[in-house]
Amino acid sequence: MSSFFTKLKETRLVKGMVYAIVGAFSYPGLSLVNKLQVNGMENLHKLPKQNVLFVSNHQTYFADVITFLHIFCAVSWRKKYKLGIPFYLLWPFTRVKYVAAEETMKSNWISKLFSLAGAITVKRTWRAEGQEVRRNLDPGDTRKIERALQNNWVITFPQGTTKPFAPGRKGTAFIIKHYRPIVVPVVISGYWRAFNKKGLKFKKKGSLLSVTFKDPMVIDYEDTCENILEKVMDAIEQSKKFMLKGRHHLMTTLDK
Repeated sequence: MSSFFTKLKETRLVKGMVYAIVGAFSYPGLSLVNKLQVNGMENLHKLPKQNVLFVSNHQTYFADVITFLHIFCAVSWRKKYKLGIPFYLLWPFTRVKYVAAEETMKSNWISKLFSLAGAITVKRTWRAEGQEVRRNLDPGDTRKIERALQNNWVITFPQGTTKPFAPGRKGTAFIIKHYRPIVVPVVISGYWRAFNKKGLKFKKKGSLLSVTFKDPMVIDYEDTCENILEKVMDAIEQSKKFMLKGRHHLMTTLDK
């Protein structure tokens, strides 16, 4: 029976319904209450529909991923520069998965609902139930991501936290090295100002939300995980050399 429900929630019908519900409630906050600017959206049309890994910085638990889903659905309806009117929610592009902490996705009914939109739940390698606990990389988690890449676009946040300029996790580099996906770096900004940490409540309306899709990375898959991770962190502008350049770094303390 559990296997039946597992397969059911993966169907386009169920995921499409979740996308439509989440999309309808979130669209006004992204495009009307705030202003969403998408750069590089036209380049997504060139990507295959599988084995693509989007690596991004992370500013809220849910608003970042919800925005990606809106953008990917709009792209499937041939949009190139903006979301436009969300007719794409009538037949959304559901071949998308995103990596999320198991602890977060089980925290309340909203997160459990949103997990139906394609969450790949993994165990945090450094935190459990509010306590700092370092674990080794779980092979089961990497296999989940490998299977997802076979038929989907996968979104991951190498830092695994909304804290800016936190170090990246080697698990991301391990996945890139061993499964060799096309890696598309994404840089987002403005979400920390517009929303609370969960990304479900407004903090400052009228904010500019920016999402920039860069060109796919040129990666030497034979390189070490350490070097691959360093290149990824540079690409998403979260390495040390970007630390003092971002306005977010200067303003976060003032806004809290």
